[in-house]
Amino acid sequence: MYILLLVLDADQTNRYFQFIKSLAEPLALFFPGLFKTGNADLDVVLNYGLAAIFWLVVSGFVARLVAR
Repeated sequence: MYILLLVLDADQTNRYFQFIKSLAEPLALFFPGLFKTGNADLDVVLNYGLAAIFWLVVSGFVARLVAR
């Protein structure tokens, strides 16, 4: 959700945006700032998208462990 809000130029002073940002930043771990392409939108998609993929893989792994 944070990726969409940033790429679609949502109002960053909005409370909803701030709430989503406060959830997204700690979950992104060390991924923000990992790639710097010079294009802010592409940076957001790469960095936060990579964090989202990381959490999908981790949660899938944990789900398989729990299912055993």
